[in-house]
Amino acid sequence: MKIAIGCDHGGYDLKEHLVHYLQEKGYEVQDCGTYSKESCDYPIFGEAAARAVASGACERGIVICTTGIGISIAANKVKGIRCAHVCDPLTAEMTRRHNDANMLALGAGIIGTNLAERCVDVFLDTAFEGGRHARRVAELDAIQP
Repeated sequence: MKIAIGCDHGGYDLKEHLVHYLQEKGYEVQDCGTYSKESCDYPIFGEAAARAVASGACERGIVICTTGIGISIAANKVKGIRCAHVCDPLTAEMTRRHNDANMLALGAGIIGTNLAERCVDVFLDTAFEGGRHARRVAELDAIQP
């Protein structure tokens, strides 16, 4: 599975950690930036990772800023993206099972590396349930800005 990952300066350290973590687990990672701790704007990198997922170049995506909120909003502006901001493994699981989220947003200032790893693992390993949830996801996808 190929994973797009993007962050701003506030998420840089966690992104770097997760890139190595994912690669060690055998995932291919497309790093959409940023590439330093220099102050930058999260919408640029949230959009870049989301476009990689929306285009099909990557199967899933992870975006990171200090809280995870702003970059999740940026990712969700891209058609075809369902980016969920999570802070624990249960919400990472449920957003896959019920919402078929294709992107995960994390707050580097909110969770540490161990919890982030667990959220990523659960997000990547959990399948969409389908059934009644497929109808709801289709309704989400039909909402136009």
